[in-house]
Amino acid sequence: MNAIQQSFPGRRTKTSAARRSMRAAVMLCALLAGIATARAQQATVSFSTAVDLALRNSNSVLAAQASVLKAEGLLMQTHDVYLPSLVGGSNLGYSYGFPLGQPTIFNFSTQSLIYNFSQMDYIRSARAGVQATQLSLQDARQQIIEDAAYTYIELDTALQQQQALEEQYAAANKLAEIATQRENAGIDSHVDVLRAQLTEAQIHLAQLHGRNNIASLREHLAHITGMPAANLSTETASIPPTPTTPVMDSLPDSPAVQAAQAAAHAEQETAIGDQHQLWRPEFGMSAQYSRFASFNNYAEYYKNFQSSNFGVGLQITLPVFDPERRARAKQSAAEAVRSQREANVLRDQAAEGNLKMINSLQEVSARETIARLESEISSEQLKTIITQLQASTTTNQLAPQLSPKDEQNARIDERGKFVQLLAARQDLTHLHLDLLRASGGLEEWVRSGSAAVSSSK
Repeated sequence: MNAIQQSFPGRRTKTSAARRSMRAAVMLCALLAGIATARAQQATVSFSTAVDLALRNSNSVLAAQASVLKAEGLLMQTHDVYLPSLVGGSNLGYSYGFPLGQPTIFNFSTQSLIYNFSQMDYIRSARAGVQATQLSLQDARQQIIEDAAYTYIELDTALQQQQALEEQYAAANKLAEIATQRENAGIDSHVDVLRAQLTEAQIHLAQLHGRNNIASLREHLAHITGMPAANLSTETASIPPTPTTPVMDSLPDSPAVQAAQAAAHAEQETAIGDQHQLWRPEFGMSAQYSRFASFNNYAEYYKNFQSSNFGVGLQITLPVFDPERRARAKQSAAEAVRSQREANVLRDQAAEGNLKMINSLQEVSARETIARLESEISSEQLKTIITQLQASTTTNQLAPQLSPKDEQNARIDERGKFVQLLAARQDLTHLHLDLLRASGGLEEWVRSGSAAVSSSK
C-alpha cells in the first residue's frame, strides 16, 4: 500500500482537492437554499395589495363589468334607432330578354325611426338597466373586498394565535416536566401529571387546528389574489383600523337591493313599451339610390329608362291585428311583476339581516370588552406570580408558597386568554365589515384605510 502511494504521490492530493470542491459546492447549494427559504418565508403581502389583487383577478367583477358594457350598448342601441342608417351594395349582373330583376352597379339605402310610442319607454328601460348593472358591479366589488378583507384579517389573527399557542405549548410542556419531577419527589400525585399532560395535548390539538386553518386561509387568499400560497404572510400594521359603525335603527339599502329595484324598474318600463306597441302607429323614413347598368336591355322594355334612380318616402305602420305583440306584452307585464316581487323579497331579507346585525353589535362589543379585561387580568396575575417567585428566592421573608408550577399555569392561562381576545376582536371586526357591506361603504373604508396607512409611512 505504501508502495502504491509512493508510486502515485499526486492522487491523494487530487482526491482531497476534489472533496474540498464538493464540500464547497454543497455549502454553496445549502446557502442558496437557505436564501431561497428565507425569501419564501418573507412572502408577505399588505392588506391594500391583497384587496387590489383580489379585485383584479375576480371573475365575478370582470363579468359584472362586461354586463355594464352590454347594458350601455343596449342603451346606445335604443337611442341610435333615431339616427339614419346607411347601407351600400351591388347587384351587378347580365340579363337577356325581359328583365327579371334590377341589377345595379351600386345602390345605397337609408332608413330611420321618426316616432314610436314605445321607444321612450324602451330608452328608460335601458337606462334603468345600466343603473342596475352598475349597482351589481358595485355589489360584486364589495363582495370581493369583503371576502379578501375577511380572509386577510382571519389569516393575520390565526398567525398571531399560532404564535401564542406555541408559547402556551412551551409552558404546558414545561408544566408537564415539573409535574413529573414533583411526582418523583413525592410532592404531586400521578393525577397532577395526567392533568398537565392533558393540558399539553389539548393545546397541541389547538395547534393542529390552527395550522390547518392557516393553510386553508393561505390557499383561499392565494386563490383570490393570484399569489403563491406557500409561506404567504400578512402585515398587521397594514390593516386599517376597525371601522366604527354608528348605531342606528336601520341601514340604507345595499347596492344589491338597489340593483334589484333598478332591474325591476327596467322590466316595468319594458312592459309599458310593449303595451304601447298595440294599436299605435309607428313613423319612419326611408330613402334609396340605385345606379343601374347601362349594358342591360332595360331601354328596350322600359320607356324613358335612366341609369340613376332615387326615392324617398315616409313609412307609417299601424298594427291592426298582431297576436305576437299582444302575447309579448302579456309576457313582459308578468315579468315586471315577478321582478318587482323578487326585489321586495330581497329588500325585506336585507332589512331583517341588517336589524339582526345592529342588535348584535352591542353584544359582540361587550364580549370583546370581557375578553380584553380577562386577558389584562391574567397578564397582571402572571406578573404578580413572577414577582413573588423572584422575591421568595432573593429574600427570607414570609411569602405565599408559590412554585414554578404556578408560573407555568399562569402563563398557560394568560396565553389562552390572549387567544380568546384575538378571536373576539376578529368577530367584532367582521360584524363592522358586515354593517359596512350592508350600507355600501366597504370600498370607501378600504380606500380611506389605505390612504391613512400610506400617509403614515
